[in-house]
Amino acid sequence: MAHITDLSGRVAVVTGGTRGVGAGITRALLEAGAEVVTCARRPADHPVAAAGRTARFLPVDLRDEEAVAAFFAQVGGEYGRLDVLVNNAGGTPYRLLDEGGAARHSRVVELNLLAPLTVSLAAYEQMRTQPGGGSIVMIGSVSGSRPSPGSAAYGAAKAGLEHLARSMAVEWAPDVRVNTLVLGMVRTELSHLHYGDESGIEAIGRTVPLGRLADPSEVGDACVFLASERASYISGASLLVHGGGERPAFLDAATAGN
Repeated sequence: MAHITDLSGRVAVVTGGTRGVGAGITRALLEAGAEVVTCARRPADHPVAAAGRTARFLPVDLRDEEAVAAFFAQVGGEYGRLDVLVNNAGGTPYRLLDEGGAARHSRVVELNLLAPLTVSLAAYEQMRTQPGGGSIVMIGSVSGSRPSPGSAAYGAAKAGLEHLARSMAVEWAPDVRVNTLVLGMVRTELSHLHYGDESGIEAIGRTVPLGRLADPSEVGDACVFLASERASYISGASLLVHGGGERPAFLDAATAGN
């Protein structure tokens, strides 16, 4: 990462920041100089570190309102402030709508929409009273703006998350800025579970205009930007981090017979 942004002295929380995209975000914030606290229900096998510094981990169930309140009280008490929140935790198994029942799909919505709301409310209570306010970044998905067969509840939750961020940006201005990173496909240590072996990952990458999947560090760079003063007039925005999106299927269909 090019060190054009300095977050030294800032305190950041990254939910689900111990692996995959979350670990990439955590490393980017560490490289920019921030003190980073990650949280999840259970720790990763190895601490997340970068630039000779290591993120702190605290366990918390983000769906438990009381546990979330206690978590942020601890962060505020020990660090004295909270400048950045990245709502990254989320995900879904592949499940068609008629295969799980409403209760299972509801749990996906709870994790990907209601938990970020709970976390953001707790973070806002600290950010609103401190000099300089704060910045909240939601990690959204292109699944929220297109059909998502096999992950419909996840897509619906991500659509709701983006709308929630825009409403927060209006209600909580000018103290707290709220934005969304809308991610496409990102290459992580779990990519093989979704896309198969290396040849499968490369084939999927060729469907993206930039010719590859994103690296978690690139998502991290975008988070650092939105968290920084360089984005001081950006709030309620949705920044697409998807390599140009998806090539329209009709283009390939139109040339298939030529």
